[in-house]
Amino acid sequence: MTDANLPNPVAPPSKPVSPWVWAFRFLRWSTYLAALITLILLLHKNSPPSVQSSPQAAASAEQKLQQVEQSVSEGQKATLRLDESELNSYLQSHLNLEKDDSAAAASSSTATPAPDASQVNDSPGAPSDADINQVRSSVRDVKVQMEGDQVHAYVVFNVHGKDMTLDLVGKLGAQDGYLKFIPVSGQIGALPIPQSTLESAVQRLMDSPENREKLKLPSDVSDMHIENGQLVATYQ
Repeated sequence: MTDANLPNPVAPPSKPVSPWVWAFRFLRWSTYLAALITLILLLHKNSPPSVQSSPQAAASAEQKLQQVEQSVSEGQKATLRLDESELNSYLQSHLNLEKDDSAAAASSSTATPAPDASQVNDSPGAPSDADINQVRSSVRDVKVQMEGDQVHAYVVFNVHGKDMTLDLVGKLGAQDGYLKFIPVSGQIGALPIPQSTLESAVQRLMDSPENREKLKLPSDVSDMHIENGQLVATYQ
């Protein structure tokens, strides 16, 4: 009998794929997809809010501050009110923002020093002091919107040569001589920050010894808040 007349060998039946294998494959690819979506959302740069600023508004803010300081020096109570244009113009003229792309690129190429043991935070998910310092030192732009009793802060910061945006919405207040910020919502890029994480990060930022001193209000300022879309500071 020739080979041509031999019956074809029967292939062994394939074993069915275990449901656990399918579950593992689904979980693995779902994790990859979720990580990709998260990265895209983080790197999405939101458009800045529409705010007005001008040299005239900055000069108006300076004049109001001088008038308040004069009233306080004479022993009188005073209230400072800055509208959105005045506040943004004042911030743009007084904040030391990093605008030079070459400087940002140079700073991004420099390795960030590791924090010492006293700066390490054991709670997962909260930003470290090194993270906070890096964001603060690489801020490129700040814009503030005020509506009702809430403030919306829009911040552009540079991380390893890539601009990212941070949006924070909350309420300002004063407590025991320090500025207090109560977060309502926040997002990095297009990625919303969970409320518990946001509250923990803001609380930790405000409670750190270095930042707490910077948040200390002048001794003659008794209150600061947002009212009818204006920043209101009460001097006594």
